[in-house]
Amino acid sequence: MRFLNIASGSSGNSTYVGADNTHVLIDCGLSKKKIEEGLATAQLSLDDIDGILITHEHADHISSLGVLERKREIPVYATAGTIEEIKKCKSLGSFSDDVFVPIESDKDFWIKDLQFRALRTSHDGKEPVCYRFWNNLRSAAIVTDLGVYNDYLATNLKDLDLLMLESNHDKRMLEVGPYPYPLKRRILGEFGHLSNEDSGRFLSQLLHDNMVKVILGHISRENNTRDLAKWSVEEEINESETPYKAGDFEILTARHDRMLDLIEV
Repeated sequence: MRFLNIASGSSGNSTYVGADNTHVLIDCGLSKKKIEEGLATAQLSLDDIDGILITHEHADHISSLGVLERKREIPVYATAGTIEEIKKCKSLGSFSDDVFVPIESDKDFWIKDLQFRALRTSHDGKEPVCYRFWNNLRSAAIVTDLGVYNDYLATNLKDLDLLMLESNHDKRMLEVGPYPYPLKRRILGEFGHLSNEDSGRFLSQLLHDNMVKVILGHISRENNTRDLAKWSVEEEINESETPYKAGDFEILTARHDRMLDLIEV
């Protein structure tokens, strides 16, 4: 399985996931140019993409969807609620409704040789999800835009080889930062984003002997730093009741302005 985070953050999100015969994008909140540049590093182009999976309808996850679909009609997988909201988004321009493939949370679907499962998340979209995906060798998940984590997600995210998990903000930086009060409350609320501390606590529940890599994503530029996110998550792991220590696993931090190296697991 191949994994390439092209960018992650409030300014835009998109990740390439691939296997021997399957190539998909999860979200497309970056410019077409940036997505094409990312795919090129994996020796791919948009012509190779078999599907675009959308987590929810916020602009930082769908901003280039219209442009991509007008270039080449690629199947778009999303929940019914997300599709409904995408169709209302005039900034995307017009493209065929035929590209949409409705999916349901907790029901598996296949795109060639990759299997996917959409999992419900507590974010302020219409019907938001995150995605777990696997083939006969490896399993991975992209889990961002969480207001809270819960037993449902913990159960469905067990035994991953690779996990990209939100570590959006440092609570103190957010509280004293420049954001208006209603936005701060939204981010801190149950339909907002996961803090560094909560990310570390959740990750501590998911670690196991065969975890290969962890990527911390959707790191805020205004209310966090990559170093602080990693340090805070590592501290939570080291202080938790898990038998593991942070040093037992490779923990990477995604960037908003450039892609990570292609990962093969």
